[in-house]
Amino acid sequence: MIRQHIIPVVYGALLAFVIPARGAQFTDEQLAQIQFDQKLGAQVSPSSKFQDETGRPVSLANYFGERPTVLILGYYGCPMLCTLVLNGAAECFRNMKWKAGEQFNVVFVSVDPRETSSLAAEKKLSYVQSYGKAGAGSWHFLTGSQNAITNLAGEVGFQYVYDDETKQFAHPSGLVILAADGKLARYFFGVNFAAKDLDAALRDAAVNQVGAPEAPFTLLCFHYAPIHGKYGKLIMDVVRGGGCLVLLLLTGLILMPPGRRKKGEAK
Repeated sequence: MIRQHIIPVVYGALLAFVIPARGAQFTDEQLAQIQFDQKLGAQVSPSSKFQDETGRPVSLANYFGERPTVLILGYYGCPMLCTLVLNGAAECFRNMKWKAGEQFNVVFVSVDPRETSSLAAEKKLSYVQSYGKAGAGSWHFLTGSQNAITNLAGEVGFQYVYDDETKQFAHPSGLVILAADGKLARYFFGVNFAAKDLDAALRDAAVNQVGAPEAPFTLLCFHYAPIHGKYGKLIMDVVRGGGCLVLLLLTGLILMPPGRRKKGEAK
């Protein structure tokens, strides 16, 4: 009798986990196009105009010339992915020999033209405190017009789309290393970054050296699709497979006669 009540609960819980959310406007194939197009060696326009976290007008040229820059695109109202990328970047910076503000800049640019400098200021305060080291003056959180955002995203190959239904942006995860002269020097995909690799990439970028392309598979593994409320197709296939395995194991345990369960436990 107990098993008859438990089985529907187990199936219901696991199916809720395994089956993805419905009602999205975009297919997995369309979302697969939302990625970084690596444009290594291309020049980011130094004249692009934005506002910093104080509301002061700035151009990207303010951050070029003396040292390389870690550039991150996202938006301050992002429910998950942007926070994961920033958290991963901050943790990586803490473990690096080079320090933000001394050897490199950090620039985050919102792709949502509706976001304000006050939101940018809140985000900067949070991550400067999280970083816990000197160099806060070289952490910059920007907002801008749709034209400025579109131009910058196109220059760095950041493909994204806005969904009216969920009021969210679907976008790739990762960061870009800009050389001291503003050229695209290296891409890092995902939400976790190795301090040794990022440190080496920044050292190369400091002398305007362009690195090798990043394997696109890494982006696919870590790609989060907020429109679907799930990870990329590869990850979801793994999740579904794991969920089905757990489902079968639990069902077998529940249906196993009590005598066999006790005999197995005695062993």
